[in-house]
Amino acid sequence: MNKKSIRAGFIGSGFAAKFHYDALQRVFSTKVELVGAWSPTREKLEAFTSPRGLKAFDDMDELIAQCDLLHICTPPVTHEPIVVKALQQNKHVVVEKPFTGYFGDGTPGFNGDTFPKEQGLAAAMESIQRMLDAEKQSKGVIMYAENWVYAPAVQKQRELLEKTGAQILWMHGEQSHSGSHSLTYGQWKFSGGGSMIGKGCHPLAAAIYFKHVEGKARHGKAIRPVSITARTHAITRMPTFKNEGYLRTTYQDTEDLAMMHLVFEDGTVASLFAGELVLGGVHNWIEVNTTNHRTICHINPNTAMQSYTPSQSHFDNVYVVEKTETKQGWSYISPDEGWFAGYQHEMENFYRAAAYGEAVESDSRLAADVIATIYAGYVSAERKGAETAITVF
Repeated sequence: MNKKSIRAGFIGSGFAAKFHYDALQRVFSTKVELVGAWSPTREKLEAFTSPRGLKAFDDMDELIAQCDLLHICTPPVTHEPIVVKALQQNKHVVVEKPFTGYFGDGTPGFNGDTFPKEQGLAAAMESIQRMLDAEKQSKGVIMYAENWVYAPAVQKQRELLEKTGAQILWMHGEQSHSGSHSLTYGQWKFSGGGSMIGKGCHPLAAAIYFKHVEGKARHGKAIRPVSITARTHAITRMPTFKNEGYLRTTYQDTEDLAMMHLVFEDGTVASLFAGELVLGGVHNWIEVNTTNHRTICHINPNTAMQSYTPSQSHFDNVYVVEKTETKQGWSYISPDEGWFAGYQHEMENFYRAAAYGEAVESDSRLAADVIATIYAGYVSAERKGAETAITVF
Protein backbone atom coordinates (compact mmCIF):
# COMPACT_ATOMS: atom_id res chain seq x y z
CA MET A 1 0.00 0.00 0.00
CA ASN A 2 1.27 3.47 -0.86
CA LYS A 3 1.40 5.37 2.40
CA LYS A 4 -0.23 8.77 2.43
CA SER A 5 1.74 11.58 4.07
CA ILE A 6 0.22 13.59 6.90
CA ARG A 7 1.88 16.87 7.91
CA ALA A 8 1.59 17.27 11.66
CA GLY A 9 2.49 19.88 14.25
CA PHE A 10 2.47 20.24 18.01
CA ILE A 11 0.80 23.10 19.83
CA GLY A 12 2.32 22.90 23.29
CA SER A 13 5.69 21.55 24.38
CA GLY A 14 5.20 19.89 27.75
CA PHE A 15 4.58 16.37 29.07
CA ALA A 16 1.73 15.56 26.67
CA ALA A 17 3.65 16.75 23.60
CA LYS A 18 6.52 14.45 24.54
CA PHE A 19 4.44 11.30 24.78
CA HIS A 20 2.55 12.22 21.62
CA TYR A 21 5.88 12.52 19.83
CA ASP A 22 7.05 9.16 21.19
CA ALA A 23 3.81 7.47 20.11
CA LEU A 24 4.15 8.86 16.59
CA GLN A 25 7.39 6.96 16.15
CA ARG A 26 5.23 3.82 16.02
CA VAL A 27 2.68 4.96 13.46
CA PHE A 28 3.31 2.78 10.43
CA SER A 29 0.18 3.00 8.25
CA THR A 30 0.91 6.56 7.14
CA LYS A 31 3.99 8.67 6.59
CA VAL A 32 4.12 11.23 9.40
CA GLU A 33 5.85 14.47 8.43
CA LEU A 34 6.52 16.48 11.59
CA VAL A 35 6.40 20.13 10.55
CA GLY A 36 7.32 21.57 13.95
CA ALA A 37 5.89 22.96 17.16
CA TRP A 38 4.67 26.18 18.73
CA SER A 39 4.47 27.09 22.40
CA PRO A 40 4.11 30.49 24.11
CA THR A 41 7.30 30.03 26.16
CA ARG A 42 10.32 30.05 23.84
CA GLU A 43 12.66 28.36 26.31
CA LYS A 44 10.30 25.43 26.87
CA LEU A 45 9.55 25.23 23.16
CA GLU A 46 13.22 24.89 22.23
CA ALA A 47 13.77 22.35 25.00
CA PHE A 48 11.15 20.23 23.22
CA THR A 49 12.10 20.89 19.59
CA SER A 50 15.91 20.93 19.70
CA PRO A 51 16.59 17.33 20.80
CA ARG A 52 13.96 16.07 18.34
CA GLY A 53 15.17 18.07 15.35
CA LEU A 54 11.86 19.93 14.99
CA LYS A 55 11.31 23.49 13.82
CA ALA A 56 10.33 25.92 16.57
CA PHE A 57 7.64 28.21 15.15
CA ASP A 58 7.28 31.81 16.32
CA ASP A 59 3.65 32.00 15.23
CA MET A 60 0.89 29.47 15.91
CA ASP A 61 -1.12 30.49 12.84
CA GLU A 62 1.87 29.83 10.60
CA LEU A 63 2.24 26.33 12.05
CA ILE A 64 -1.47 25.58 11.62
CA ALA A 65 -1.35 26.73 7.99
CA GLN A 66 1.46 24.29 7.17
CA CYS A 67 -0.15 21.20 8.76
CA ASP A 68 -2.88 18.69 7.99
CA LEU A 69 -3.23 17.67 11.63
CA LEU A 70 -2.47 19.46 14.91
CA HIS A 71 -1.73 17.90 18.29
CA ILE A 72 -3.29 20.17 20.95
CA CYS A 73 -1.08 19.52 23.98
CA THR A 74 -1.81 22.69 25.93
CA PRO A 75 -3.60 23.34 29.26
CA PRO A 76 -7.33 22.61 28.92
CA VAL A 77 -8.27 26.28 29.37
CA THR A 78 -6.82 26.90 25.89
CA HIS A 79 -8.36 23.92 24.07
CA GLU A 80 -11.53 25.47 22.69
CA PRO A 81 -10.04 28.54 20.96
CA ILE A 82 -7.15 26.56 19.44
CA VAL A 83 -9.37 23.70 18.28
CA VAL A 84 -11.89 26.07 16.70
CA LYS A 85 -9.11 28.04 15.00
CA ALA A 86 -7.62 24.87 13.47
CA LEU A 87 -11.00 23.47 12.40
CA GLN A 88 -11.85 26.75 10.70
CA GLN A 89 -8.83 26.08 8.49
CA ASN A 90 -10.08 22.54 7.79
CA LYS A 91 -7.36 20.89 9.86
CA HIS A 92 -7.72 17.70 11.89
CA VAL A 93 -7.13 18.13 15.63
CA VAL A 94 -5.95 15.64 18.24
CA VAL A 95 -7.15 17.14 21.52
CA GLU A 96 -5.68 16.13 24.85
CA LYS A 97 -7.78 15.56 27.95
CA PRO A 98 -9.83 17.18 29.36
CA PHE A 99 -11.61 18.12 26.12
CA THR A 100 -12.87 21.46 27.44
CA GLY A 101 -14.58 22.81 30.56
CA TYR A 102 -15.24 25.86 32.70
CA PHE A 103 -12.24 27.86 33.85
CA GLY A 104 -13.73 30.67 35.85
CA ASP A 105 -15.05 34.15 35.13
CA GLY A 106 -11.64 35.81 34.75
CA THR A 107 -11.90 37.84 37.94
CA PRO A 108 -9.03 37.85 40.49
CA GLY A 109 -11.35 36.58 43.20
CA PHE A 110 -12.59 33.50 41.33
CA ASN A 111 -12.49 30.42 43.56
CA GLY A 112 -13.17 26.87 42.43
CA ASP A 113 -14.50 25.94 45.86
CA THR A 114 -17.26 28.52 45.97
CA PHE A 115 -18.57 29.39 42.49
CA PRO A 116 -22.05 28.05 41.55
CA LYS A 117 -21.52 24.73 39.78
CA GLU A 118 -24.64 25.23 37.61
CA GLN A 119 -22.74 28.16 36.12
CA GLY A 120 -19.80 25.89 35.34
CA LEU A 121 -22.07 23.26 33.77
CA ALA A 122 -23.79 25.82 31.53
CA ALA A 123 -20.48 27.30 30.37
CA ALA A 124 -18.94 23.87 29.70
CA MET A 125 -21.96 22.82 27.65
CA GLU A 126 -21.73 26.01 25.58
CA SER A 127 -18.02 25.35 24.98
CA ILE A 128 -18.74 21.79 23.84
CA GLN A 129 -21.43 23.05 21.45
CA ARG A 130 -19.09 25.62 19.89
CA MET A 131 -16.45 22.94 19.31
CA LEU A 132 -18.95 20.49 17.83
CA ASP A 133 -20.38 23.22 15.60
CA ALA A 134 -16.88 24.07 14.37
CA GLU A 135 -16.30 20.41 13.56
CA LYS A 136 -19.57 20.17 11.60
CA GLN A 137 -18.57 23.16 9.48
CA SER A 138 -15.05 21.85 8.85
CA LYS A 139 -13.43 19.22 6.69
CA GLY A 140 -11.30 18.48 9.76
CA VAL A 141 -12.20 15.98 12.47
CA ILE A 142 -11.88 16.16 16.25
CA MET A 143 -9.92 13.22 17.62
CA TYR A 144 -10.21 12.95 21.41
CA ALA A 145 -6.90 11.71 22.83
CA GLU A 146 -8.36 9.35 25.42
CA ASN A 147 -5.71 6.65 25.52
CA TRP A 148 -7.82 4.38 27.75
CA VAL A 149 -10.10 3.74 24.77
CA TYR A 150 -7.12 2.35 22.85
CA ALA A 151 -5.48 0.37 25.65
CA PRO A 152 -5.20 -3.24 24.36
CA ALA A 153 -7.27 -4.57 27.27
CA VAL A 154 -10.09 -2.10 26.56
CA GLN A 155 -10.06 -2.85 22.84
CA LYS A 156 -10.19 -6.59 23.57
CA GLN A 157 -13.21 -5.98 25.78
CA ARG A 158 -14.77 -4.06 22.88
CA GLU A 159 -14.37 -7.22 20.79
CA LEU A 160 -15.98 -9.33 23.51
CA LEU A 161 -18.99 -7.02 23.65
CA GLU A 162 -19.42 -7.00 19.89
CA LYS A 163 -19.07 -10.76 19.46
CA THR A 164 -21.01 -12.00 22.50
CA GLY A 165 -23.96 -9.60 22.32
CA ALA A 166 -23.66 -9.17 26.09
CA GLN A 167 -25.52 -6.57 28.08
CA ILE A 168 -23.31 -4.62 30.50
CA LEU A 169 -25.02 -4.65 33.90
CA TRP A 170 -22.56 -2.65 35.96
CA MET A 171 -18.99 -1.38 35.85
CA HIS A 172 -16.54 0.01 38.32
CA GLY A 173 -13.10 1.47 37.82
CA GLU A 174 -10.51 3.96 38.94
CA GLN A 175 -7.64 6.22 38.02
CA SER A 176 -5.56 7.39 40.93
CA HIS A 177 -1.96 8.20 41.80
CA SER A 178 0.05 10.56 44.01
CA GLY A 179 -0.43 13.77 42.01
CA SER A 180 -0.31 15.31 38.55
CA HIS A 181 2.78 16.20 36.47
CA SER A 182 1.30 19.59 35.59
CA LEU A 183 2.40 22.63 37.58
CA THR A 184 -0.94 24.35 36.92
CA TYR A 185 -3.01 21.36 38.03
CA GLY A 186 -4.84 22.15 41.25
CA GLN A 187 -6.02 25.60 40.15
CA TRP A 188 -9.53 25.53 38.75
CA LYS A 189 -8.88 28.46 36.42
CA PHE A 190 -6.33 26.33 34.52
CA SER A 191 -7.62 22.76 34.97
CA GLY A 192 -11.39 23.18 35.01
CA GLY A 193 -11.66 21.11 38.18
CA GLY A 194 -9.70 18.59 40.20
CA SER A 195 -9.64 14.81 40.43
CA MET A 196 -13.05 14.24 38.85
CA ILE A 197 -12.00 15.85 35.59
CA GLY A 198 -8.23 15.37 35.74
CA LYS A 199 -8.25 11.68 36.68
CA GLY A 200 -11.88 10.61 36.48
CA CYS A 201 -12.14 11.48 32.79
CA HIS A 202 -10.22 8.26 32.00
CA PRO A 203 -12.33 5.49 33.58
CA LEU A 204 -15.42 7.56 32.81
CA ALA A 205 -14.52 7.65 29.10
CA ALA A 206 -13.96 3.88 29.12
CA ALA A 207 -17.31 3.21 30.81
CA ILE A 208 -19.21 5.49 28.41
CA TYR A 209 -17.30 4.02 25.46
CA PHE A 210 -18.28 0.47 26.45
CA LYS A 211 -21.95 1.46 26.57
CA HIS A 212 -21.61 3.15 23.18
CA VAL A 213 -20.10 -0.08 21.82
CA GLU A 214 -22.74 -2.29 23.43
CA GLY A 215 -25.60 -0.17 22.17
CA LYS A 216 -24.29 -0.09 18.60
CA ALA A 217 -23.66 -3.85 18.64
CA ARG A 218 -27.06 -4.79 20.07
CA HIS A 219 -29.37 -2.07 18.79
CA GLY A 220 -27.43 0.02 16.27
CA LYS A 221 -27.41 3.04 18.58
CA ALA A 222 -25.10 4.12 21.43
CA ILE A 223 -26.42 3.85 24.99
CA ARG A 224 -25.85 7.21 26.70
CA PRO A 225 -25.53 8.32 30.35
CA VAL A 226 -28.60 10.05 31.81
CA SER A 227 -27.77 10.89 35.44
CA ILE A 228 -24.93 11.08 37.93
CA THR A 229 -24.48 11.04 41.68
CA ALA A 230 -21.09 12.42 42.75
CA ARG A 231 -19.07 13.44 45.79
CA THR A 232 -15.77 15.33 45.91
CA HIS A 233 -13.33 15.89 48.78
CA ALA A 234 -10.20 17.96 49.41
CA ILE A 235 -8.39 15.65 51.83
CA THR A 236 -4.89 17.16 51.60
CA ARG A 237 -6.31 20.62 52.34
CA MET A 238 -7.92 19.55 55.60
CA PRO A 239 -6.35 21.04 58.75
CA THR A 240 -6.11 17.51 60.14
CA PHE A 241 -4.19 16.08 57.14
CA LYS A 242 -0.86 14.54 58.16
CA ASN A 243 1.64 15.40 55.43
CA GLU A 244 4.48 12.86 55.30
CA GLY A 245 5.83 14.16 52.01
CA TYR A 246 4.75 11.40 49.64
CA LEU A 247 1.66 13.04 48.12
CA ARG A 248 1.42 16.25 46.15
CA THR A 249 -0.31 18.88 48.30
CA THR A 250 -0.35 22.03 46.16
CA TYR A 251 -4.06 22.02 45.28
CA GLN A 252 -5.52 25.50 45.75
CA ASP A 253 -9.24 25.27 45.00
CA THR A 254 -9.86 21.79 43.61
CA GLU A 255 -10.71 18.36 45.00
CA ASP A 256 -8.16 15.56 45.37
CA LEU A 257 -10.69 12.71 45.60
CA ALA A 258 -13.91 12.06 43.66
CA MET A 259 -16.59 9.40 43.31
CA MET A 260 -19.06 9.15 40.40
CA HIS A 261 -22.08 6.86 40.08
CA LEU A 262 -23.63 6.90 36.60
CA VAL A 263 -26.99 5.64 35.42
CA PHE A 264 -27.35 4.92 31.70
CA GLU A 265 -30.53 5.22 29.66
CA ASP A 266 -31.08 1.45 29.83
CA GLY A 267 -30.96 1.52 33.66
CA THR A 268 -27.49 -0.04 34.01
CA VAL A 269 -24.81 1.65 36.13
CA ALA A 270 -21.13 2.41 36.66
CA SER A 271 -19.29 3.50 39.81
CA LEU A 272 -15.94 5.21 39.27
CA PHE A 273 -13.26 6.69 41.50
CA ALA A 274 -10.46 9.20 40.96
CA GLY A 275 -7.88 10.70 43.26
CA GLU A 276 -4.44 12.01 44.11
CA LEU A 277 -4.11 9.97 47.30
CA VAL A 278 -2.72 6.64 46.07
CA LEU A 279 0.91 5.58 46.54
CA GLY A 280 2.77 2.94 44.57
CA GLY A 281 2.35 4.23 41.04
CA VAL A 282 -0.59 4.80 38.75
CA HIS A 283 -3.70 2.74 39.54
CA ASN A 284 -5.73 2.38 36.33
CA TRP A 285 -8.37 -0.31 35.94
CA ILE A 286 -11.97 -0.95 34.97
CA GLU A 287 -14.16 -4.00 35.60
CA VAL A 288 -17.08 -4.85 33.33
CA ASN A 289 -19.83 -7.18 34.54
CA THR A 290 -22.17 -8.43 31.81
CA THR A 291 -24.89 -11.00 31.29
CA ASN A 292 -22.46 -13.57 29.87
CA HIS A 293 -18.93 -12.58 30.99
CA ARG A 294 -16.91 -10.55 33.46
CA THR A 295 -13.73 -8.68 32.49
CA ILE A 296 -11.14 -6.82 34.54
CA CYS A 297 -8.93 -4.52 32.46
CA HIS A 298 -5.68 -3.78 34.29
CA ILE A 299 -3.89 -0.91 32.56
CA ASN A 300 -1.62 0.08 35.46
CA PRO A 301 -0.21 -1.79 37.23
CA ASN A 302 -0.17 -5.13 35.47
CA THR A 303 1.84 -8.29 35.98
CA ALA A 304 3.54 -8.41 32.58
CA MET A 305 6.84 -7.97 34.43
CA GLN A 306 7.71 -7.99 38.12
CA SER A 307 11.20 -7.41 39.48
CA TYR A 308 12.74 -7.33 42.96
CA THR A 309 15.83 -5.49 44.15
CA PRO A 310 17.06 -5.14 47.75
CA SER A 311 18.43 -1.66 47.02
CA GLN A 312 17.00 1.09 44.86
CA SER A 313 20.53 2.08 43.83
CA HIS A 314 20.68 -0.86 41.41
CA PHE A 315 17.78 0.64 39.44
CA ASP A 316 18.92 4.27 39.52
CA ASN A 317 19.30 4.39 35.75
CA VAL A 318 16.25 2.21 34.99
CA TYR A 319 12.77 3.55 34.23
CA VAL A 320 10.38 1.25 36.09
CA VAL A 321 6.86 2.66 35.86
CA GLU A 322 5.12 6.03 36.10
CA LYS A 323 4.59 7.64 39.51
CA THR A 324 6.20 5.00 41.71
CA GLU A 325 7.75 6.44 44.89
CA THR A 326 10.50 3.83 45.29
CA LYS A 327 12.20 1.14 43.21
CA GLN A 328 13.29 -0.85 46.26
CA GLY A 329 11.59 -4.22 46.80
CA TRP A 330 9.12 -5.55 44.23
CA SER A 331 8.22 -3.39 41.25
CA TYR A 332 5.56 -3.85 38.59
CA ILE A 333 7.79 -2.89 35.69
CA SER A 334 6.02 -1.92 32.51
CA PRO A 335 8.20 -3.24 29.69
CA ASP A 336 6.37 -1.03 27.19
CA GLU A 337 4.25 1.46 29.11
CA GLY A 338 3.02 3.34 26.05
CA TRP A 339 1.78 0.12 24.46
CA PHE A 340 -0.17 -0.99 27.55
CA ALA A 341 -1.65 2.51 27.94
CA GLY A 342 -2.78 2.67 24.31
CA TYR A 343 -0.77 5.71 23.19
CA GLN A 344 0.61 4.28 19.96
CA HIS A 345 -2.69 2.58 19.14
CA GLU A 346 -4.66 5.83 19.41
CA MET A 347 -2.20 7.65 17.16
CA GLU A 348 -2.38 4.86 14.60
CA ASN A 349 -6.19 5.20 14.54
CA PHE A 350 -6.05 8.99 14.32
CA TYR A 351 -3.60 9.02 11.43
CA ARG A 352 -5.49 6.33 9.54
CA ALA A 353 -8.61 8.45 10.00
CA ALA A 354 -6.82 11.56 8.73
CA ALA A 355 -5.24 9.76 5.77
CA TYR A 356 -7.88 7.26 4.70
CA GLY A 357 -11.11 8.44 6.29
CA GLU A 358 -11.43 5.55 8.74
CA ALA A 359 -13.69 5.94 11.78
CA VAL A 360 -12.29 7.48 14.96
CA GLU A 361 -12.94 5.28 17.99
CA SER A 362 -12.44 8.15 20.46
CA ASP A 363 -14.37 10.92 18.76
CA SER A 364 -16.01 14.24 19.62
CA ARG A 365 -19.25 12.52 20.65
CA LEU A 366 -17.43 10.55 23.35
CA ALA A 367 -15.55 13.68 24.43
CA ALA A 368 -18.82 15.60 24.70
CA ASP A 369 -20.48 12.86 26.78
CA VAL A 370 -17.50 12.78 29.16
CA ILE A 371 -17.43 16.54 29.81
CA ALA A 372 -21.22 16.83 30.08
CA THR A 373 -21.17 14.02 32.66
CA ILE A 374 -18.32 15.49 34.70
CA TYR A 375 -19.85 18.96 35.01
CA ALA A 376 -23.22 17.47 35.93
CA GLY A 377 -21.16 15.58 38.52
CA TYR A 378 -19.84 18.82 39.97
CA VAL A 379 -23.43 20.04 40.34
CA SER A 380 -24.28 16.80 42.13
CA ALA A 381 -21.27 17.10 44.43
CA GLU A 382 -22.25 20.68 45.32
CA ARG A 383 -25.63 19.24 46.31
CA LYS A 384 -23.95 16.60 48.52
CA GLY A 385 -24.57 13.75 46.10
CA ALA A 386 -28.05 14.53 44.80
CA GLU A 387 -28.83 12.71 41.56
CA THR A 388 -28.35 15.14 38.68
CA ALA A 389 -29.51 14.80 35.09
CA ILE A 390 -26.95 14.65 32.27
CA THR A 391 -27.73 16.44 29.02
CA VAL A 392 -26.03 14.73 26.07
CA PHE A 393 -25.47 16.10 22.58
